[in-house]
Amino acid sequence: MSKVTSVLNSLGIDYQTGWASNRKHAELAAKGFQSGEGGTGIVADIGNGNQPCVLLRADIDALPILEKSGLPFSSEFTGKSHACGHDGHAAMLLGAAALLKKRESQFNGTVRLIWQPAEEGGAGGLRMIEEGVLEKEPKPQAAFAFHQWPFLPIGEIGGRPGTQMAATDLFDIDISGIGGHAAMPHAVVDPIVAGAAIVSALQTIAARETSPLDSAVVSVTMFHAGAAYNVIPAGASIGGTIRSLTPAGLHRIRARVKEIVYTTAAAHRCNASISWSPDAYPPTSNDPHLFSWVQTVAADASITNSIDIIQPTMGGEDFAFFAQKIPSVFLALGSGDSQWPAPSDLDLPPGTTFDTTVTVHSPFFVLNELVLQRGVALHAHLALQYIHDNLNTTPLSRRNHNPAKEEF
Repeated sequence: MSKVTSVLNSLGIDYQTGWASNRKHAELAAKGFQSGEGGTGIVADIGNGNQPCVLLRADIDALPILEKSGLPFSSEFTGKSHACGHDGHAAMLLGAAALLKKRESQFNGTVRLIWQPAEEGGAGGLRMIEEGVLEKEPKPQAAFAFHQWPFLPIGEIGGRPGTQMAATDLFDIDISGIGGHAAMPHAVVDPIVAGAAIVSALQTIAARETSPLDSAVVSVTMFHAGAAYNVIPAGASIGGTIRSLTPAGLHRIRARVKEIVYTTAAAHRCNASISWSPDAYPPTSNDPHLFSWVQTVAADASITNSIDIIQPTMGGEDFAFFAQKIPSVFLALGSGDSQWPAPSDLDLPPGTTFDTTVTVHSPFFVLNELVLQRGVALHAHLALQYIHDNLNTTPLSRRNHNPAKEEF
């Protein structure tokens, strides 16, 4: 946060800190998230304080991943790194802030810049909305955000109208049995066997209960039980995630998880309980009318001269909370290059290359820095063009907007 505010100070841009206070510390800690007190969100307005007002958002949080990128400027914090490229997102928005500040006297409107913490499970976007970032005058009429995207070649830009990213929730299952000696399984109630049956049964939700033409994910990613070879433990715990491209789909999966867990545990003479994430994420949905406008005004920013239509992803994104409230567009900025030449100013052997097609959330993730300049320019271009096209008119983004009303 201090680096962002330092740059804003040098640019003469006023800002507010203290956004996105963590009011769910206990719930997040119960899920194993490393969360602090929050309040690291930053909001800055550039312009004359009038409408039209457009919002640009960048997420800024890191991940609990030990970086193994091989870069000489790898994370200085052991076990923590920007393995999803959010540092790049923050830098893009700072660059856009510099461009917009230089042109502040040349446009009649307001650009709201948000550096948002806690995207990775903490619902920092929702916290800022609850604190009034969308009610602050002038109220933003549209919002834009980007994610560097190693799955697209560097220079390409992707997106789609409607749902682009999934609704997500996390689950923790605790199974209680009766422990005892491993040589006497008939004298115990084995939670491991019950847990194994639950894991297998959960797979039927996607494989046998969901239409092949729909999308559903039920992934068990953790299973913990026992600490000795000759002891059957009294309990076991299972954790994982569910995903769907619709709110109704997520509700259905959640209900089926509950039914399967409780009935399967009971069939094995065990008890079970389930807890869910403090804030399930809704689908990230691009406003169709606003997306069509972006296709028109931003096509030249891509090396393909178009905003390529990409398939939805089952990844989650808390920009979805903004998109529920105001017309929004979330774009994927291609950053993939299997042989990205190392920048010449790095102390590396000549000819060193990095693979920037490595997936996000990997210890080997490397941000292709060539994406930064494109992101800076696109942020500024969309903001200025939106203000120009909506001055003294009904905001184009509101004409056909029908945000999802289902609660999460």
